Parts: sequence; structure tokens; C-alpha cells
Amino acid sequence: MTCILLLKFFLLLALEATSQGLTSHLRYSRFLDPSNVIFLRWDFDLKAEVIIFELQVQTAGWVGVGITDRYTIVGGDLVVGGVLPDGNVYFSDQHLVDEDTLEEDGSQDAELLGLTEDTAYTTMRFSRPFRSCDPHDQDITSDTMRVLTAYGLDDTPKLRRERTFVKSIFLLQIFHPDDLDFPADTMVHDLEITDFLIPEDDTTYACTFLPLPIVSKKHHIFKFEPKLIDHNETMVHHILVYACGNASTLPTGISECYGFDPAFSLCSQIIMGWAVGGLSYQFPDEVGVSIGTPLDPQWIRLEVHYSNFHNLPGVYDSSGIRLYYTTHLRKYDMGVLQLGVLTFPIHFLPPGAESFMSYGLCKTEKFEEMNGAPVADMNVIGYLLHTHLAGRALKALQYRNGRQLRTICKDDAYDFNLQETRDLPHHVEIKLGDELLIECNYQTLDRDSMTFGGTSTLNEMCLVFLFYYPRNNISSCLGYPDITHVVQELGEEAAESPMENLMVMNNVDWTPENIKTAEKACKEARQTVMLKTIDELVENTTGWIPDIIPTPRGPCLESSGGKVEPQDQTPAGFRAAPVALSSSNTATLRHIPLAALLFLQGTLPWLLATLQTRV
Repeated sequence: MTCILLLKFFLLLALEATSQGLTSHLRYSRFLDPSNVIFLRWDFDLKAEVIIFELQVQTAGWVGVGITDRYTIVGGDLVVGGVLPDGNVYFSDQHLVDEDTLEEDGSQDAELLGLTEDTAYTTMRFSRPFRSCDPHDQDITSDTMRVLTAYGLDDTPKLRRERTFVKSIFLLQIFHPDDLDFPADTMVHDLEITDFLIPEDDTTYACTFLPLPIVSKKHHIFKFEPKLIDHNETMVHHILVYACGNASTLPTGISECYGFDPAFSLCSQIIMGWAVGGLSYQFPDEVGVSIGTPLDPQWIRLEVHYSNFHNLPGVYDSSGIRLYYTTHLRKYDMGVLQLGVLTFPIHFLPPGAESFMSYGLCKTEKFEEMNGAPVADMNVIGYLLHTHLAGRALKALQYRNGRQLRTICKDDAYDFNLQETRDLPHHVEIKLGDELLIECNYQTLDRDSMTFGGTSTLNEMCLVFLFYYPRNNISSCLGYPDITHVVQELGEEAAESPMENLMVMNNVDWTPENIKTAEKACKEARQTVMLKTIDELVENTTGWIPDIIPTPRGPCLESSGGKVEPQDQTPAGFRAAPVALSSSNTATLRHIPLAALLFLQGTLPWLLATLQTRV
């Protein structure tokens, strides 16, 4: 009798633990289709390199979710599952051989955690490694991921265009707002443009100057979010907030930021920003933007970039940024450093390029001189990447004493429509004298004329914003190449002025060969580095683009596939699967179910044997 009770106890323990594992909280979620039929939840473990997906779809048929690339869903992976009318479930790791045909992978690298169907939804939960050794599985990385979802109305998995969707998502988010402190005394302040008539032009940069909250003692801004007007969201490309030096004389009203009145381009130290596709952002608990002391800015420049490509008339807008601030001070004051290529026509992209790299160098050796006071080591906590429509990838690299230290941040699958502030998994320390390099990769196959750096969406930018502490007075550190050297390397006759040289390049008959020649010349040319402070002090220095050492990829997770690549870190190219998920950076995912089931697996034979001997 005792053994029977023990058996029931262990069975109940296992079932309860399994149930907890299948319903445990996943921190992140997103609707993946315009009609909100497909809802995805996910969570992950950075140490174990395992991610869990839960897909919920309003259907009684099959459902599927996976990863694809930028250009086509063919070759994308899709984990497929459903519940048959008799109650049995089916589940398979597959890939797309064409736009509507699925084929099962030779290696099954997704582990089913739950599959249910009720009168409203089919819900499937499973785990998979970030990087399996199956050549048909797409890697999950810290880049923007194209999440592929599809479903059917019956139990025959076959893709149909009207029920197949791709959405760009940054899956490996470090912090969720629920993980962060939200002070009880939080106050709100809106910075917004008011009743602005959007011009009937493709691109408009509207600027106005606004006061920050008036407070009698130090406060910290710890969160910001976009404040968008309904029906205008598609026209607002980005919103930036620039801190103004307290000695600045500022204009009133609203005007074109970079037009005839240069006063509306004053103030260049960005303290926060939002771009299309982004959401709200809350700083880590140890940092905030300081307001209320004599050293803090009292006014800001609000910049709203509108893209009115349809030239719609009579559209008024009052978009802006909402600030959340508190008297509960954080340990550090946060600053933002703008890096990349100077936004000016000297930055160019040839037409018809499959890939074209641009480089912007920053040398920090003069930071202390320009700051006017000692500069402490800068601890980078987050970043925002920014190009326009031709951008495909960006990265920021750090060098010290001529040696490449690390890639600070990157996105090899950049999406213009998903620009958001992202946290670093580990803080990066920048010391005085370090060099920082920004590399931007573009594609211009759809263009038949030169693209130049500029503010229009059809121009280009190459910018990375680093969020760091403690704050100093340096607002930007931007580089650009010697254009005369580039013209000469192309075999053209160089003119005296940079602008004339750009006209020379505009008349080049571009081919794949001279596109690569121009790219190589830009990388080898002497760079001018322009530093600017919050008080608009500017100083130039020069330097050279250092060599870039590719970061090796880690090993794949062992499976029955064979994805072993030359750049893998280990000779075998794979690593053994982890025994269990780490507890860091994740909700409780599988610890209890796995432990209970393993315990039951070892205990059940003993119990059965004991029972048999007593019968």
C-alpha cells in the first residue's frame, strides 16, 4: 500500500511540474500579423543558448513559427505542429524548399513542451538552441531576426500567402520593463511639437526648442516613449531630443531644422531618441538622465523627421517624446555619444552595389581637452543603430593601443523599419585614448545614380548612438575619408575642392570592379575625425581605419546534422547540449519539469519492481 501511495505521489509531482513548465511565464510577446490572429511569446537563456517559443493562433488547423532571411522565405526554417481530430498531436522541425512546400529536417532540433487546441486557439510551445548543427536551421543571434509564422485551417501543413507572415523582431532583449524599478513618485513630462502642418514634401525635419521639467533639485529621467498621433504613425520617421548648452541663445517657434535659419540646428548632444519600429525604453536601474542641477541642460531641441512620400495635404501633427522622471536618484548620470560617418554629401554610395562599406573613425585622445575637465572611463550600457533605406548592417568596434578589443554592438540584419534602443548584455568600458570604428554595409542594387549622405530618407546616414555613464560634454565624434584620394584611386582627375570631386564621382560609369576599388580607397584613405561638445565647440583630428578582425562564431549545438563551418571556434564545430537551462536572464522554463521527470524516470522502475515482488 505504501508503494502504491508513493507511486501516485511521484506521478502527481511529475504531472504538476510538467504543467508548471508548460504554463510558466515567458517575458516577451508580440502579435505577428495585422489582424492580431497570431500571437508569439518567447523567452531565452543566454548562457545555455536556448530559446523557448509559444505560438498561439486563432485556428483549429496547423501552426508554424521559425526564422527566415531578409530577401526570401525559401530556405527558412519552420517548426510545425497541431492537434488531429482524434486528439493526437503532430510536431516537426521543417524547412521551406519553395514558397509553399515544407520538408522535414534530417535533424530534429526543436523540443516539444506543449501542444493544445481548444475552441478558439491552437497553442504550441517548444524550445530550440540558438545555433544547432542542422544546416536547415537559421541561427538566432543578437541581430534583428525575421520571424516567419504561418498557419492553416486544417491539419495539412502547406503555406498559403494570405496566412504566411514575416516580422522583424529583436528576440534577445536583455531587460524587460518588469525586470526594472519603476519609482512610486514617477512624474511625466511631454515634449511635443504642437499642431504642426506637415509639408507636402517627401522629407521634412521640423525643430522646436522646449524646456525640460522645472525642478528645484536633482531628478533623473529614467524612461522615455514615443508620443504619436493616430493615423500619423507612418509619416513620423524619427524623433530626437538634443540637450542645449545653458549659454545658448535659442529661437522660438517651429522651423526646418537644417534650412535657411542655422539657429534651428543648434544643440547637438542627443540625450534620447526614437525611430520607426521602436517602442518605449527604460534605462537600467543604475543610470538616468540628470535634470535640475546647474550643470544640467534646461532646454532641448526636439527634432521630428517626417516622411510624407504620398505628399498628403492638410495633415497636422503633435508628435513628441514622453519623459518619466523621479527624485529617486540612480548611481550614475547617463550620456549619449554619437559615432559614425559625418552626415554630409562627402559620404557617398555608388549605384548598383551588392555590398558597399562605409567607415567612420573616432579618436578619443582629445576628449579630456575638449571636455574641459577630466574624463572618466565611459561604461556603455546600450545603443541605437541608424541608417536609411540602403542600410543592411552596422557594427561598432573598439581598439586600444592598436589592437582590436571587441565588437561593442552590431546588427548584421538591420531593418530600417525596426530602429530601437537596445541594451548590451555586459557593460563595455571605453578608456581615454581608445579608438572607435563604425562600419556600415549598404546595398544599392535598386538605384541607378549616386546616393549621398544627407538628412532625406533617400539620402544615407551611418550612425551609432552609445548610451553610457558617467556623462561628459562630448556630443559626437564623426569621421569621413579624404575624397581626393578616392577620386585618384578611381583613375579620375582630382579637383581642388571636395565638392568638385563629388561631381567627378557622380559622372563615373560604375561597375562591380570600380565599386570595390572605391570601397577599398575609402577604407585606406586618411580619415578626418570631427569632435563636437554640447556647447558646439568643434575640433578636428586625423587617423587611419584599423584592420577589422572578424569575430569567430561559437560552436553549434550538437545534433544529428552537420553544420560545421571553417570559422567555428572548435575543431569539431559543435558542443554538447546543456543538461539544463541556466537561471540567469530567463523565467523558470524547464528546471522543475525536467528534474521531476528525470526523478520519476529513475524511481518508477524501482517502484514497479517492488510492486511485482509483493504481488
